[in-house]
Amino acid sequence: MSRDVLLQAREVSKSFGAVRVLHEVSFDVYRGEVLGILGPNGAGKTTLFNMISGDIKPSGGDIRLGDVALRGEPPFKRCRMGIGRTYQIPRPYSGMTTFENLLVAAAFGGGRSERDAYAFCAQVLTDCELADKANTSSGSLTLLDRKRLELARALASDPKLLLLDEIAGGLTEEESRSLVALVRRIRDRGVTIVWIEHVLHALMAVADRLMVLNFGEKIAEGLPQEVIANPEVKRVYMGVEA
Repeated sequence: MSRDVLLQAREVSKSFGAVRVLHEVSFDVYRGEVLGILGPNGAGKTTLFNMISGDIKPSGGDIRLGDVALRGEPPFKRCRMGIGRTYQIPRPYSGMTTFENLLVAAAFGGGRSERDAYAFCAQVLTDCELADKANTSSGSLTLLDRKRLELARALASDPKLLLLDEIAGGLTEEESRSLVALVRRIRDRGVTIVWIEHVLHALMAVADRLMVLNFGEKIAEGLPQEVIANPEVKRVYMGVEA
């Protein structure tokens, strides 16, 4: 794993009126690693993702992708810059087939030509175990396949940085293992991943490091086993008093 920093956040904060959601959160994400983010509901995890992807603007602090400072670009421009993301609830174009969903992502998110997009999307479908669902209406897919499609659409934009927002949520243990194997293959191809997840065993199986948020503040960061053993993390996230 390279120690080059791909994503850098410094004292990032976000408030909605008088409500403080994030307060001066700083961290680095290194090229080729998987950083897992834990925290109870309301900790500010998805708000952090929304600021990285361009869905909302920070109230303070700085975010950089490589050497480029992110300064209010909208999501489609962030996508072209190399930031792909999934959402907690899959958002396919339900009137389109699985393959058509990917073509939209490759053409408009990744800027590929039509000819190039077809070949590239065919490979992404295979990688995400959706080749046999290429011509299936995305609205009729099972939850696991909708999760796979959500991942595939993000990959179709050919991201440098992939943001996964609770991609394993709602799945059975067997389905979760299947998705973890897919995320591991994506990581092994060199895609840098930041993954918010409540399914702890999924994160522990893939993440190189963990960061924990609580009430908008970072309370721990480091190697997974060290973070999980942290007394404050046990108290806040697992409800275990040290």
